[in-house]
Amino acid sequence: MPRRLLQRYMPHPETLRRQRSLRLLGGLTADPRLWVLSRRSVANAFSVGLFSAMLPIPFQMALAACGAWLTRCNLPLAVGLVWITNPLTMPLIFYGNYRVGAWVMGTRASEAPARVSTRWIAERMADILPALAVGSVLMACAAALAGNVAIRLAWRWQVSRSWKRRHRRRRRREADDAG
Repeated sequence: MPRRLLQRYMPHPETLRRQRSLRLLGGLTADPRLWVLSRRSVANAFSVGLFSAMLPIPFQMALAACGAWLTRCNLPLAVGLVWITNPLTMPLIFYGNYRVGAWVMGTRASEAPARVSTRWIAERMADILPALAVGSVLMACAAALAGNVAIRLAWRWQVSRSWKRRHRRRRRREADDAG
């Protein structure tokens, strides 16, 4: 995996410690194992971050940070991936989760109105919540698994490509030296 690319965009440990939602973790963010960029730590961070992002709960960043601490994966990556569900994407993702949950439960999904409001959500909460919960957990598990496998495969492909490139350079150098 492009380690240098990830390091360039990774926040400094002090930046995460200053996050209001992560202050309750205190000194847990000081563990150096939470800042390592290895295949395992990055793949597991994708699992933790994507799982947390798909859940319609408050404090997703705190959940991702606790998950990163428990699994000893890359903390900033896990916390940063939570922002996949930002204010722009959240309605679409959670509506998709709701539709998946309704399909799995065998219930009819309510159509979204032309303009979604908090009043509409409050009125439909009893109907929406079971399907949303089931769909969100299923999609969280699927996203976590897919993210983990994709990162491990991409990392392996990149390492293999790098080895082949080095091997070709070495052969060219040997041919130039011999000839």
